Amino acid sequence: MRPEQIRALAYLERKGTKAPVETVLREVAGAFDLLERRLDTLSALPTSRRPNAKSWSLLEIVDHLIASHRPAVDQLRSALDGADPGPEIPAGLQSAMLSPKGWLEHVSTLRAVHRDFLAELTRGSDDAQASEIPVVMVVKTENPDGSSDAIEWIERLHWKAFAIGAKVHTLEHLAQIERTIALLS
Repeated sequence: MRPEQIRALAYLERKGTKAPVETVLREVAGAFDLLERRLDTLSALPTSRRPNAKSWSLLEIVDHLIASHRPAVDQLRSALDGADPGPEIPAGLQSAMLSPKGWLEHVSTLRAVHRDFLAELTRGSDDAQASEIPVVMVVKTENPDGSSDAIEWIERLHWKAFAIGAKVHTLEHLAQIERTIALLS
């Protein structure tokens, strides 16, 4: 494993697996809230316009979060019930076709998905014997020449590490939103 992979897994273990469930819940709720408050300020922007050919629009970013966090709710529920949480959620997942719904409805849907995720988290306890959840991990790695690559692999995570992964995923896409806004300006 590359050092970046080792650091990512150590972070998830420290902040998730070994952390009290109350701390995990607070961290995930805080990230969801931060994202949602930022999304509430963006309705005046051209949310469906891509800043360039390689970037997602703001609407596509929210769609990705809905498309990936919605099945994560089911995975978390299954794991906490001791059942098979099913296959990993693909990286870069988006709806097959963006809904014709407007920005505010997408934000509202994401908010509802986040409420469901947090509700499942409240079911967990520090001594819960849950199934591990398969996750597609993606980390950027630095090459000796200064360039970077993304490494992708599947890892089975403790349910609290999985939840912290949702926090990290949310914050990464919040940063992507900020970069997109800067490009649109």
